[in-house]
Amino acid sequence: MSNQAWLERSRAAVWHPCTQMKRHESLPIVPIASAEGAWLTDFDGKRYLDGVSSWWVNLFGHGHPRIKQAIREQLDSLEHVMLAGFTHRPVVELSERLAALSGLGHAFYGSDGASATEIALKMSFHYWKNSGQPQKTRFVSLENSYHGETVGALAVTDVPIFSSTYADLLKPSLRAPSPDARQAAPGESAADMARRAAQSLGNLLAKRSHEIAAVIVEPLVQGAAGMAMYDPVYLTELRQLCDQYQVHLIADEIAVGFGRTGSFFACQQAGITPDFLCLSKGITGGFLPLSCVLTRDDIYQAFYHDDVARGFLHSHSYTGNALACAAALAVLDIFEDENVLETNRIQAEDFTRRMRPLRQRPDVRHFRQRGMIWAFDVDTSRADFALAYFSAMLKRGCLLRPIGKTVYFMPPYTLRSEEMQWLVNASLEALDEVQAGDARTEGDATALP
Repeated sequence: MSNQAWLERSRAAVWHPCTQMKRHESLPIVPIASAEGAWLTDFDGKRYLDGVSSWWVNLFGHGHPRIKQAIREQLDSLEHVMLAGFTHRPVVELSERLAALSGLGHAFYGSDGASATEIALKMSFHYWKNSGQPQKTRFVSLENSYHGETVGALAVTDVPIFSSTYADLLKPSLRAPSPDARQAAPGESAADMARRAAQSLGNLLAKRSHEIAAVIVEPLVQGAAGMAMYDPVYLTELRQLCDQYQVHLIADEIAVGFGRTGSFFACQQAGITPDFLCLSKGITGGFLPLSCVLTRDDIYQAFYHDDVARGFLHSHSYTGNALACAAALAVLDIFEDENVLETNRIQAEDFTRRMRPLRQRPDVRHFRQRGMIWAFDVDTSRADFALAYFSAMLKRGCLLRPIGKTVYFMPPYTLRSEEMQWLVNASLEALDEVQAGDARTEGDATALP
């Protein structure tokens, strides 16, 4: 079947996520037939370079042979068993290895990033109730934060296009200033900006810590905020503040874990360990849905009791799925065997050099990079910039999805230098095309998260 045939069937039957479906009257959905490495191929044979790792999940590109083989081998013994009252080899081994990597010894599994956020929030809330401080029910999140789109996760998300429609369903969280380095005052360094934001958070905790269960942050990079990057000193001071005021620290590393920021976990760059560590996206290399929350032994012990109501009564039917855990173990094997972090560091230096023409454009602001993430803001009058740029890149055989007027690259770690050069060249051409177009008033600049 052709692209057109699959497009028509998809539009008739599939309600796509994060999408105003009416827009696909003019911008066709792209049907994908196959994928390999950094490339997607449609049913008419056109290829697209996946510059965002398919929403940040395909760490090692599509169809990585070691991950595929691990899933095949697991299929021969066990595809799934309920984790309530049962266990299996892949989930035990994955939990042990994640504990060794994180310093957090207890793993609770879900199916996706929003589920991990919900688990961490509920665990923190329930911990304080079990510990005789039931008044600690509030959460603090950062301005422009994003932690998922289920009801609990939306309550700590500060992106209005996601949260405002459902505001009446949510218990509002408290907001603290973002340490976003773009907000630094003249003469102020990124570290200065981070310390100033931490001081504001400290003032909030000093006044209200008696009612606050936890602070939740995206370590080092706030994704939906437009890849807002900040200095690790913020995390160092945040850890100290949470200890001082007896508040949990939840690190949402769903997007930034597994080497994306240059260290295996982003928190490691600040030398801290959170109370809860949320993981998903790259955990299976993009093959299967899986999420995980890791936590400390003393938190686990607060639920260990004869009273069933004191237990953590939360579940997903596919919790700790054996196939997904086998894929995650293969991802950890690749990190161990192939020196991924050092290879990424060398690649990042090369890719950053290749982006010099983008950085030097007069319409580019705040070019930034951390690990295998690059981003820049575009000075443009087009309200529809995100949609126009996305479309212009598709014409050039590239998948990039701007966040508002921020263009970002989050490619697979296996991207080759010539493929990155392809992305850069296409980006330059797309910017010229979009900027030359007439400014428009329709559309939403945040339509493509």
